[in-house]
Amino acid sequence: MAFEFESDLENIRETIAVLEQKSMKGDAAASARIAELRRKLATETARVYSSLTPWDRVQVARHPGRPTIDRYAHGMCDDFVEIHGDRVYGDDPAMLCGFARIAKTKFMLIGHRKGDNTEENIKYNFGMANPEGYRKAMRAMHLAEKWGLPVVTMIDTAGAFPGMEAEARGQAEAIGRNLMEMAALETPILSIVTGEGGSGGALGIAVGDRILMLENAIFSVISPEGCASILWRDGTKAPEAAAALKLTSHDLLGLKIIDGIIPEPIGGAHSDPDGMVVAVRQAILSHLQAICSVSKSRMLDARYKKYASIGRFVQERI
Repeated sequence: MAFEFESDLENIRETIAVLEQKSMKGDAAASARIAELRRKLATETARVYSSLTPWDRVQVARHPGRPTIDRYAHGMCDDFVEIHGDRVYGDDPAMLCGFARIAKTKFMLIGHRKGDNTEENIKYNFGMANPEGYRKAMRAMHLAEKWGLPVVTMIDTAGAFPGMEAEARGQAEAIGRNLMEMAALETPILSIVTGEGGSGGALGIAVGDRILMLENAIFSVISPEGCASILWRDGTKAPEAAAALKLTSHDLLGLKIIDGIIPEPIGGAHSDPDGMVVAVRQAILSHLQAICSVSKSRMLDARYKKYASIGRFVQERI
């Protein structure tokens, strides 16, 4: 899958593919040309990805090849034991929860589950959790609190499932309760936006002591398409909406909504999923060590101040 802004890169890739066929037939000149083009491809990829627009980053955040919660859970964790059910209605496969360990660091891992192929996308509802998913997440957080484990949440959803059955089972109440209880949870919380951070569906597991974002992830109250359809009655204005929403990691770091950015491999997380998993593993270890070193009272006080300060602006008098 190639993006529109990658058209020049795709031309180079296609040329390399043609030359590789010739090289396999013993064409020495083709082999030398391939090496040259690969160097050019690396240079051009770095140039293109260093100047992405907000709309470009939206596309990258949605790339189906980005690592999913399953890949992180089994790729970066030395141990992972999944837990199921919300003890109220059922088990929502769109929300993954489980006890995890990286080296000597133990924690509760919670995240939206999109799936790695079409079959799994459908099974996991494209990462759009139902109320039982958010209740399962809260049950997992209370277990972590009980056993003195920090919580790591990984956000990657277009939003909570908007179906009538989800509303009938209390979607708004489930998300609202998570916001309230996470604010007072007596254990450290690290939240990482790995892809799409969409609306209340993202917020339902994103009240963290620290919030990180992957470099090309997005985090917003509404999708650019939804915003454009409301403001301009024109979904084609999504690129303009993406710029106005300030939904990129760099925008949100500047606004002090998030606390840090995890760099992605050149070409995006989808270009080197294994490398991205390693980077997230290192970030989790580093940030958990920092937030777990603070006393419980100071942690809760800092968490309150963090969210109380969001959205405050001082206008200078002229």
